[in-house]
Amino acid sequence: MSRQNSRDTGPEIAVRRLLHSNGFRYRVHYPVPGAPRRKIDIAFVGPRIAIFLDGCFWHGCPQHATSPKANAEWWQNKLDRNMARDRETGELLEASGWTVLRFWEHEEPESVAQVIAHARQAAGSPVRDARN
Repeated sequence: MSRQNSRDTGPEIAVRRLLHSNGFRYRVHYPVPGAPRRKIDIAFVGPRIAIFLDGCFWHGCPQHATSPKANAEWWQNKLDRNMARDRETGELLEASGWTVLRFWEHEEPESVAQVIAHARQAAGSPVRDARN
């Protein structure tokens, strides 16, 4: 597990590039307020929007999650704890006034960036024109 990328994954980088090219500025791996050792993948701190790009295996995607056959009980407990931590983190952020958006790694980066852009604009924060 130590060799698994927990940050700067392919889907994260693809979405971040799209957001940045459209003039959005954000924080990467921003600490979750009140939860040590937990990070928000992409955070818009001003309007309080937290974006998580979850891996299908590690976070229990209903379409693509698999169960390892070796040491199955340990893995099931591990993956259940991951999903419980995801719910707890989302509830903690929402209680603090954050909007939480979660996406799966298999979702198209263009559609993910589009949903994020709509949420950002709905929060009342205009996009800064990158050309100026």
